[in-house]
Amino acid sequence: MNVLEKIKNGLIVSCQAEEGSPFNTPKGVGDFARCAELGGAVGIRSCGIEKCRYIMQNTSLPVICLTKSIFEDGFVRITGSFAEVEALFKINATFIAVDGTYRIREKQYTGPEYIKKIKKMYPEVLVMADVATSKEAFACYEAGADCISTTLCGYTPDTVLVNQEYPSFSLLEECIKLVPRDFPIMAEGRFNKPEYAAQAIENGAWAVIVGTSITRPQIITRWYVNAIKKKVEQI
Repeated sequence: MNVLEKIKNGLIVSCQAEEGSPFNTPKGVGDFARCAELGGAVGIRSCGIEKCRYIMQNTSLPVICLTKSIFEDGFVRITGSFAEVEALFKINATFIAVDGTYRIREKQYTGPEYIKKIKKMYPEVLVMADVATSKEAFACYEAGADCISTTLCGYTPDTVLVNQEYPSFSLLEECIKLVPRDFPIMAEGRFNKPEYAAQAIENGAWAVIVGTSITRPQIITRWYVNAIKKKVEQI
């Protein structure tokens, strides 16, 4: 059974931490990954060379590796250069997430063009294309991506007005309709309740990727604090 088959109908936990978090170390995110494994996750997604290396060495789960930087428009870019892909390849990453949007990187490549070149350079590596629209999803599929994730919906200039509170079930459904039935489309982005994850699988997602609501305790704490403050103001 290959990696994609192993993660089908399962939960992938995105183990990442931002600047200032006590967990922003290889061991910190690695401990989250180990807890996710104990809880039944089928895979891990993480950012950074050393953090990905640590998690691969300390869990038995498939690890979707990536790096982060910023596009000129100020929005996040996922594994945005061939140098970053090579750095991940050198730590034996076999599953890499890259930005599949139409924005230009390496001065000339759109996401689909970039993926096509990566697959030629590293045919043995599984490539997850992070997209924001269904058009990007289909273009990345045609370019040779091994799977698609709805990660970037709401986090690009063209989609930033998408509701930031709820998952984009409509994008998930559009992507599923555009590709062959057995092609993996992952649900990611604000699937922060168990019922949302279950609905994504019911709607045809290959797997569900969840991060913030599992591995960002300071943000989860803020949800509770803000809810209490709002209620106090109403009393």
